[in-house]
Amino acid sequence: MEEQPYINARMRAILVDWLVEVHMRFRLVPDTLYLAIYALDRYLAAATVAREGLQVAGVAALLLASKYEEIYPPEMCDLVYVTDRACAREAILAAERDMLARLEFRLTVPTVYCFLLRYLKAAHADRCIVQLACYISERMLLEARMLRHLPSVAASAAVYLSRRACNRNAWSPTLARYTGYNVAALTPCLRDICEAMRRPCDLRASKRKFGTREFGAVSSLDVDWTV
Repeated sequence: MEEQPYINARMRAILVDWLVEVHMRFRLVPDTLYLAIYALDRYLAAATVAREGLQVAGVAALLLASKYEEIYPPEMCDLVYVTDRACAREAILAAERDMLARLEFRLTVPTVYCFLLRYLKAAHADRCIVQLACYISERMLLEARMLRHLPSVAASAAVYLSRRACNRNAWSPTLARYTGYNVAALTPCLRDICEAMRRPCDLRASKRKFGTREFGAVSSLDVDWTV
């Protein structure tokens, strides 16, 4: 975000929170959300985006990810509608073309979610651990600071914290072998996550989502966010 003269981390967080809501509205698969945020961040690292163009870039990223991950991606008219027509069809298509060019058409990437699924399977995680790890990972999409951590590290840290919160052994030799990380290697990321989770946040799309019965109401759990 340091390279962007017109937008900041707060503006990015607001956009990501809105994209989470749009993602829920269209009932898209989790892979789509994580790929969309990846594409958005890669684009912001490569191109200067004006404040008024940030939402357009976000919609273009979601469109790209949907085309890649979904059987039936959202229609363009529906994407324009959810922006209250603030983003024109032509602007979204232009941003999509520019984004693809700057990403060099590389959309096959390992996101946090890809690693998370593998690590949860290795841990034989129960529903509480799965849903809490998914909540932590999705909530961290808001945090620009998390971009300094590798996706595999962020996923490992989410599994560690969710296992600890659900009264399991936080880290095991099996997880250390599958992830390639010991607890010391995860500590900087764990600190960033816990600091973010302790801090009051008015962007609550993920908290509302994971507060429902469908997701085990894990965002309402009383979790010790300390390292």
